Amino acid sequence: MTNRENFISLIRRKGYEHVPVEFVLCPSLQEQIKERFGTDDYEEYFGFPWKKIEDIRLIDHDTEIYRPFFNPPLAEKGEIDKWGVGHESSPNSMHMTYMRHPLENAESLEDLQAYPFPDFANGYKEHQKEQVEDAKKRDLIALGDMQITLWEISWYLRSMEELFCDMMEGSDMAEFMFDKALEMAKVRAESYVKAGVDALFFGDDIGMQHTIMMSEDLYCEWIKPRLKALIDHVKAINPEVIIFYHSCGFIEPLIPHLIDAGVDVLNPIQSECMDFEEIYQKYGDRISFHGTIGTQTVMPFGTPEEVKAEVWKNLDIAGEKGGLMVAPTHMLEPEVPMENILAYVEACREYKTRG
Repeated sequence: MTNRENFISLIRRKGYEHVPVEFVLCPSLQEQIKERFGTDDYEEYFGFPWKKIEDIRLIDHDTEIYRPFFNPPLAEKGEIDKWGVGHESSPNSMHMTYMRHPLENAESLEDLQAYPFPDFANGYKEHQKEQVEDAKKRDLIALGDMQITLWEISWYLRSMEELFCDMMEGSDMAEFMFDKALEMAKVRAESYVKAGVDALFFGDDIGMQHTIMMSEDLYCEWIKPRLKALIDHVKAINPEVIIFYHSCGFIEPLIPHLIDAGVDVLNPIQSECMDFEEIYQKYGDRISFHGTIGTQTVMPFGTPEEVKAEVWKNLDIAGEKGGLMVAPTHMLEPEVPMENILAYVEACREYKTRG
């Protein structure tokens, strides 16, 4: 099988010939990889199965227009992303930041409607088709990365506390935030799919370490219908596009809803709060999985042998038909030993020939 054939067959649970390798590194680990292997592109060096396609490019989008929305003012060295969300860092914050919400102080629907949301509809899109064609010529899966899709971008802008209050009150402010998030997501996703991507990666963290972030009723009222509308929209354009969905934490009660909404692959099945074998037995005939290797446990604190054993155990659970793209469940942080990263790679490459 080619890489593309192998990937699609694995995800569709129709068997596979080799195990894809995929992980995300924090900046300090990227530097270690560069020093050790002399590469600026660790994804290409380790032979990742996909290439991420660039999002719509916003035209004349000056993020400084968002600075007046912060009260108290954003720190002098604070950064503002394309959505208008503020980020403040400290000498000890590594790559994480303290998030500031530009619509936290909004008091009315009119305040929300006056916000200058990014104009994706009139952005530049021509590069996407070129990048997709290049990826496919190189036998790579073309991936549109759209994590922070509906729930997260809504609370990033409004603040989680205020958005939850809006939802509990059933206010038109909550309706507007989620509808606006869906509107922007549809534009971005449609552009990706029309450019020819093989897969879209949606995602919103809806789980915490030991429980879901909101009740099933609240999720089904506010989030699920819009996620389903988004997936229906893109699959009406291309029914074969593969939908990945990311959520950290414990989300088992919501898995049936994600399947019903049209999700094809669920990431990451966080091993510290969900048992992959149990999840696979319950849902593995209806959805595939990506992840399962704990980034709070075995990756930072296990031995290379334990990392390999975990990889092989989970691949054995999924069996010959596949349905598992085994990978670390989240970004690998500074405390993860390089030997464990290499052990994961070796385990994937050795799986079909070991023993």
